[in-house]
Amino acid sequence: MIALPRPFSRFRLPGPRLVALGLMATGLVLFAQGAWLGVKADIAQVLLAQSWTRAIDGESASTPWPWADFRPVARLSVPSLGEHAIILSDGGAEALAFGPALLDASARPGEPGVSVIAAHRDTHFAFLEAVRPGDLIVLEQAGEAPLRYRVTGMDVVDAERSGIEPGIGPARLALVTCWPFGSLVPGPDRYVVWAEPAARL
Repeated sequence: MIALPRPFSRFRLPGPRLVALGLMATGLVLFAQGAWLGVKADIAQVLLAQSWTRAIDGESASTPWPWADFRPVARLSVPSLGEHAIILSDGGAEALAFGPALLDASARPGEPGVSVIAAHRDTHFAFLEAVRPGDLIVLEQAGEAPLRYRVTGMDVVDAERSGIEPGIGPARLALVTCWPFGSLVPGPDRYVVWAEPAARL
């Protein structure tokens, strides 16, 4: 009887040790990528804070890094929660990756109409879940007296039919994020925290 060669007889499946080493290497690469994203996010926040300081000192177009297409325009604080965030000038996807953004179509804070500030629910606006009616919100803008707002209520609205009319009515603040909190998938609903002006500081 003639023994026929078996197909792929020269190729062997990797042994258990090689598979384990491959899995460990893949895990290390994924861990390193995640760690690097965290480091980049921390560096970005430091650069944003420095940019905000330059804006307060009078620099008119203080971008956090040379290629950024946004700049800090305000600093928002919720003293009762110990939370604060630097507000960026553009509601585009790049700005929202780094912090809350004042939507271009909205009113400038303190002027008639609704000032709409949006951010992601799992990062910069995660604290909105803990905000309650009556809480104080302070909004600082470079070269101007801080504005104070009192939270008057919250709504869950459809993103396409929010009912927010930025150019209508007295000065108000709307802090907007996705709803529900803790969800891992995007959805059509938005959580809106409404605030009305209080006396200037």
